[in-house]
This record gives sequence, C-alpha cells and structure tokens, in this order.
Amino acid sequence: MKKITFVALAALALSSCNSGSKFKVDGAVSDANGKMLYLESSGLEGIIPLDSVRIKGNGSFSFSQPRPESPEFYRLRVEDKVINFSIDSTETVAIKAPYIEFATAYTVEGSENSQKIKELSLKQAHLQNSINALLLAARSNKLGHDVFEDSLAVLLKDYKDDVKVNYIFAAPNTAAAYFALFQKVNGYLIFDPLNNKEDIKCFAAVATSLNNSYPHAIRSKNLYNIVIKGMKNTRAPRQKTLEIPDDKISETGVIDISLRDIKGNVRKLTDLKGKVVLLDFSVYQTPAGAPHNLMLRELYNKYASQGLEIYQVSLDADEHFWKTSADNLPWICVRDGNGVYSTNAAMYNVREVPAYFLINRNNELSVRGEDVKDLEKAIKALL
Repeated sequence: MKKITFVALAALALSSCNSGSKFKVDGAVSDANGKMLYLESSGLEGIIPLDSVRIKGNGSFSFSQPRPESPEFYRLRVEDKVINFSIDSTETVAIKAPYIEFATAYTVEGSENSQKIKELSLKQAHLQNSINALLLAARSNKLGHDVFEDSLAVLLKDYKDDVKVNYIFAAPNTAAAYFALFQKVNGYLIFDPLNNKEDIKCFAAVATSLNNSYPHAIRSKNLYNIVIKGMKNTRAPRQKTLEIPDDKISETGVIDISLRDIKGNVRKLTDLKGKVVLLDFSVYQTPAGAPHNLMLRELYNKYASQGLEIYQVSLDADEHFWKTSADNLPWICVRDGNGVYSTNAAMYNVREVPAYFLINRNNELSVRGEDVKDLEKAIKALL
C-alpha cells in the first residue's frame, strides 16, 4: 500500500507542474459490480500503478493523468485481465468492455494506435493458443517431434510476416509499430533483436522513425541501443574459406566440437563415444526455445537410461540468459560465443535453428534433422 501511495503522490506532484495538461481515459466495464479497475503505466522499468476505482452500477469509470512528453503505453486491468493502449498527448480514449471477456471483446475509440494495438493483441493471443495446441498435440503423441518443430516454425513465420508488412514497415513511426516489436509468446520476444538479422531491421525502422520525432525520449534511446547491440552481435566476419582443422575430425569422420558448459568445464562432443547423441543447435531466447527444450526433455527422460545423450550448442547472444535457462537442463549444454556466425554451426551447415543431428555409438554422424521423419523412431533405431 505504501508503494502505491508514494506513486500516487508523485503523480499528483507531477500533475500540478503540468498546468492541467492531461489525457483522459473513460468508458464502462459491464457486469463487474464490486470489481477493482486499475490504470497502470507500462514503462521500460515495468508496470507502475497510477490510479484505481471500484466498479459500481453501470460500470462507468474515468481516469486522467499528466500527458506524456512522447508516446507512452498504459493499460487497464481487472484482476489478471489486461487492455493495452497508447497515449500520444492530451487525447481522450474511450474503452468499453465486458468483465468476462475484458481483454478481447472490448471496443476503443479516440486512438487509432490503440485500435491497432488491440488488433495486435488479438493476433498474439491467437498465436499463443495455436502454439499451446501444437504443444498439447505433441505431448499426447498426436504429433511427431519433427512435425511439431516444422509447424511451430510456420506459425511464427506467418505471424512475423503479417506484422512486419502490415504494422511495422507500414507505419514505423507509430506507437503500434513499437508495441509490435515487444510482443511475446511463451515469455519470449517474437521479434528477436539480438540474434536475428531480419528482426533487427524491424527494430531499426522503428528506432529511426522514433528518433526523428522524439530524439530525447527514453524509449528512443533504448531502442537505438538495442539495434546497435543486435548489429554487433550479428555482424558478419570477414569472408574467408571455411577450413576444418584435422583435429576437429575424429577417426570415424564426425566433426568434433569443444566448448564450455555453464560451469566453465570444456565438453567435447567426441568424448560421448559409446552413446547415441542428439547434437542440437539452439537459440534459447526465442519463442521456439522453450517448447523445443520441452520436447527434448521428454525424449531425454524416456531414453537417457538406454544410452541417449543430448549435446546442445547455444548460439544465444546473451550469455547470462543462456546460463539461467540452461541451469536446470539435465543434458550437456554448451555455448558458442560467436552466435549466429558460429564456426561449429557452419561446419555442420546449420542454416536455421533449432537444428539437430543424430550421432551413433561409434561417433559416426547418422542423420541430420531435416532428413528425419520421426525423431523418436530414429533414436530408438540407433539405441
């Protein structure tokens, strides 16, 4: 309660300095008598409570707050249901919603950006539901691992292509375009600004437009820094012929990999001779990362006792994120600091991630992922 009180006092002090220059959000929430409605700011530092009201009677409400110096994002919340909207200046935004379908069946007037944000939110929710359905089908053995991976990749590609064309590149100078950049599924950004060169272009387009209009805004500077970091992480090295050193090839022909795990220990791929090895190249910090690892965990739980080992190479740009994500995984997790320009990935001709290969007990490369129709069946055949 104290924290909310201090924020309210700060907001009050700011409003007195703003000479009455405020924005307003009003409307109604039907069938919500007695429920608390919260107005919150969605800042770079997190969610900040601004005001609240207990819904009564016909559900009408009205909030006002000091206008932002540059476009900002806010949300209305009832329990865990959220409506996101943006404010450019001193406009009045009208929002009406039913309590039961608060986050999806609402209407918004007075802000074209907020209408676009609604469209994006509904698209994101549909994407998440589709991914959940895929995951459920895979876990109930209605989909094979390979079909799951391919279907997930198609869902994400279709979503990104739609949003790139119709929301980001169509109007990069809008709050809706900025909002699209930071949407998530499975807790991860759909557009990856650190590991994906095409996604960095989306961030760069919005960063340039935002910087032109609001060069001193915190969001402008933050977005610019993200783009610079992403460009550094994915900068192509000088072109040279890829040569595979002799010591990288074992007597049986498999290309060896020698990288450090999260504890700093060097782990060599060829040291796993005698086991069936699933060699996996992944980027954890993507929407596909979590469901992919869940599929691997189920395979590992089934077959580790029979001689299966997983050697997973992370190409994540963020080392801390990788260490945190890999900490509870039971298989061998190593990281290549060269990221998407990993020599190890290049030697295995990895063109996109996740990518996996099967190595038999004699350290011989048996098959690569795209040639596997049923991963579990292929593993069982090698065991």
